[in-house]
Amino acid sequence: MKITMIGAGAMGGATVEGLLKAKSFKQEEITVADPTAEVLEKFKAMGVNTTTNNADAAKTADIVCVCVKPWLVDTVLAGIRASIRPKDQLLVVIAAGVTPERVREALPETPSFFLVIPNIAIAQLASMTFMVPVGADDAQTATVKGIFDEMGSTLITDFQHLAAGTTLASCGIAYAMRYIRAASEGGVELGFKADVAKDIVMQTVLGAVKLLQASGMHPEQAIDLVTTPGGVTIKGLNEMEHAGFTSAVIRGLKAGLK
Repeated sequence: MKITMIGAGAMGGATVEGLLKAKSFKQEEITVADPTAEVLEKFKAMGVNTTTNNADAAKTADIVCVCVKPWLVDTVLAGIRASIRPKDQLLVVIAAGVTPERVREALPETPSFFLVIPNIAIAQLASMTFMVPVGADDAQTATVKGIFDEMGSTLITDFQHLAAGTTLASCGIAYAMRYIRAASEGGVELGFKADVAKDIVMQTVLGAVKLLQASGMHPEQAIDLVTTPGGVTIKGLNEMEHAGFTSAVIRGLKAGLK
């Protein structure tokens, strides 16, 4: 099975890096199409096929992934229309805000496709990915989900929830990193060197995630385990809430829907 990635910017490139670390495809089964020479040189050095010709890249693939800026999707899809084989290829579109109607309008002969939103942790096989099958059967859906499951966790959803998934996970990884940055800066103010503070915060966040995954607890249950009455933890939490911590996070997530 062969896969083509049209567009290898931040998200497309991260996905290719994930594909190289996963097990579904060999290096020679992956093709990257991109107009930027530096990008192609990078992935050529990793052992994958590279080209600047989107149409040629699409012709030979079993799975065609289009991962470009949303305003370029229509042009790119139109450019590969003659190369797409609707009956024996799978099409994956990775671009925020693209509707099924836009894909159908650009590729009217293609009855089924997938709208997919990962996050950049896909490069480390740790993405939270949302997938919307459009007209796809169970076997096609299982194939595409299996590929993305190797690069993290995949949730099949409907288009109505895709924007919410985008802000919660694809944008959300930036929000999580902003907390790590803020806590690291706080660590410096508390007396640690910057790199040491960052390592402390990252390990703390990793520990929190593993604890919640292993226990199945609600976060507030786990918080209760470390909030001694009158202790420093509850004082710190309350100070953050006075500054609008929870409200700021929710407002940021909701702003991502606009």
